[in-house]
Amino acid sequence: TERDATSWSKRKLKEVLEGLVVEGEAGRCEIGDLKHVEGEASCNSRKGKLIFFYEWNLRLGWKGTVKESGEKHKGSVEIPNLSEENEVDDTEINVSKKKGEGDVLKDLMRTEGTTKVREALRDYLKALKTEFTSGMILPTKAAVGPEVSTEHKPSGNTTQDSVSPQSLDIVGVKIPTVRILMREMFSSPADELYSIFTTQELVQKFSKCPAVIEAEKGGRLQMFEGCVSGEYTELVPSQRIVLKWRCRSWPDGHYARVALSFRAAAAQTELQLECSGVPVSAEESTRHCWKKQHFEEIQVLLQQSKDSMA
Repeated sequence: TERDATSWSKRKLKEVLEGLVVEGEAGRCEIGDLKHVEGEASCNSRKGKLIFFYEWNLRLGWKGTVKESGEKHKGSVEIPNLSEENEVDDTEINVSKKKGEGDVLKDLMRTEGTTKVREALRDYLKALKTEFTSGMILPTKAAVGPEVSTEHKPSGNTTQDSVSPQSLDIVGVKIPTVRILMREMFSSPADELYSIFTTQELVQKFSKCPAVIEAEKGGRLQMFEGCVSGEYTELVPSQRIVLKWRCRSWPDGHYARVALSFRAAAAQTELQLECSGVPVSAEESTRHCWKKQHFEEIQVLLQQSKDSMA
């Protein structure tokens, strides 16, 4: 079973980070508002064990006073990728300051401030693994309970999925899932758009990362430094691509089924995406992945191709 910890985590991150005071010989700083918080967190209870998944992009504001001059300055602290894949000590923390004097405060925040922020992040993770999980029942191998239900209410082009026996080879483990439906128009013939999804060189161009694209039935797919992986299960040139597809942060062995349908319309092509078996907690990040990292980047690639031919 899976329990979504995203809303709880946003409250807890705000609680442990806002109001942190950093003092030193140079002066005194205080971390203010959590200005940006994007990401998700969840806890899986599987085979008697709790497995945690979290990925956060955070930005905090800070303000401070220089001890000698009394000057006041402010800036920000950015944590671009707090996730279970990295230890807190290895997590990147960037400190910046608005223009002007007061670099002594920036140095204070980079040293003592970074230490305080890491301590707060450890407090969040400790609470995630204790406070949040309080009352969760750990299943045993002998105990087979009813299939998990979810109170998640789909919005927009999202529908609730149930895991049928026929789809278990695709979906993998039984967790609450949703189906995502998206449409995008491209100023490109269907065969050209199809080739962008099936040609390694073109995939690497729009994703801006090395990729493995073996566009044949049973062939591998790997993108974004392994963050996305899968297997081609059906290919109909210029018409349809079906994938067994997953994000690295999903539970082990869990795959969604992605179907891309290409509909020619004059000089344009409508791409229809159906992504079923997406973990409820990963709905927004999956939608973001397809919209921002696939569709929008492909639009840029097509425009660049047109400009170079002009």
